[in-house]
Amino acid sequence: MIKNVIFDFGCVLIHWDQHNLYDSYFGSKEKTDWFVDNICTWEWNNQTDVGKSFAESVAEKVAEFPEWEKEIRMYWDRWEDMIGGEVAGMKEWIHELKAEGYGVYGLTNWSSETFPLVKDKFSVFGMMDGIVISGEEMISKPDLRIYQILLDRYGLKAEECVFIDDRKSNTEAGEKLGIQGIVFENCEQAKAALENIKNHEDKNHHSTNLLTTNWRF
Repeated sequence: MIKNVIFDFGCVLIHWDQHNLYDSYFGSKEKTDWFVDNICTWEWNNQTDVGKSFAESVAEKVAEFPEWEKEIRMYWDRWEDMIGGEVAGMKEWIHELKAEGYGVYGLTNWSSETFPLVKDKFSVFGMMDGIVISGEEMISKPDLRIYQILLDRYGLKAEECVFIDDRKSNTEAGEKLGIQGIVFENCEQAKAALENIKNHEDKNHHSTNLLTTNWRF
């Protein structure tokens, strides 16, 4: 029986995108794409998600690409400009889940330096019953250890949890531990997917009860 819903944060609860900062600076989406693919890459960004400081990461990247120093330093100096607003409908849905008695938790790949910059700006974070941040644990999804940290820290059973993340690799990792996964597209799609999981559970529970009753007869 599902008792807990675990949410990723970026692009699930709030919008985070390098385009929010760099598109206006470079003048086009395509130039931002090139910059992210070749200079401030996802792999480089992910280093801060597992505890590496921005100061060290930026210094190394500037040394590698000195001609891009201004743009690289923007990644830290104007990091908050990459944050958009809350993802439509998610705060209201979480409120509904909590009212229905579900536990609500956060499991996010996020730098321990930047999460405090937004934690108090979005009330949805305060609705969580518990949060595990990769930058604090120095382990990131899809490493199975960070899922286990969440389960152990808050006394959760994997089979009673659903994990919602915008990356399939992350939901698949959780499934290896028995956590059912939903790949997030938008609020309505995720709500429908959770309802399907709950309905499937209800049918299985009903079928089990019928088999038990028939066996007794």
